[in-house]
Amino acid sequence: MAGRAPTRSIERDLWARGYEVVVGVDEVGRGAWAGPLMVGAAVLPRDKRVNGVRDSKLLTEANRELLFDRIASWCISWAVGAASQQECDEMGMAVAQRLAARRAIEALSVQPDVAVVDGKWNFVSPHVASVEMRVKADLHCLSVAAASILAKVTRDRVMRESAVHYPHWSFDTNKGYPCPVHKAALQGYGPSSIHRRSWVFMDHYVPWPGVARVVRPEQPTLF
Repeated sequence: MAGRAPTRSIERDLWARGYEVVVGVDEVGRGAWAGPLMVGAAVLPRDKRVNGVRDSKLLTEANRELLFDRIASWCISWAVGAASQQECDEMGMAVAQRLAARRAIEALSVQPDVAVVDGKWNFVSPHVASVEMRVKADLHCLSVAAASILAKVTRDRVMRESAVHYPHWSFDTNKGYPCPVHKAALQGYGPSSIHRRSWVFMDHYVPWPGVARVVRPEQPTLF
């Protein structure tokens, strides 16, 4: 398992500042061309630890699957919220990500006092009163790394199940992300019902005639 292990230093600082319940938050699936966008939320205990937790992108699929149940049982509370392909198209990615975050926070069994969010964009407010934005939090913050694994495994399982119903696009291997096999399938078969049809750069690969194209006033971007 590559990479330096994330720590609870950010959580300890927040606990020392009086925040009792700290939740780590991370998203997966924003850059995919098909399937849902998901946001993971994880509240960790202050003492016990699960070894091997890393940013989900640094782990193999097999390692993430092995860690999933251990992390889920270790957390005080955890949840994964989703925004469907249709919601991503109709709302735009920014609004859809906020929706998925709201669903994750509302599904927790505890009310967080503060959230640690990976990156520079706060997509969690106002659903948590205080939000700490930390670049590379998925690498350095243990609760965010745990949230990233929970969200990634949950989404991967959804995409593997979708592959049974939509075999031409190889969702079991690409999870809806662009790759040569996925692009070739789009050129040959067009989009499935779980493809994000508002993404303008798919025009280069998809034979749109005869397929409903979603066009929004402002096209969503990767970031």
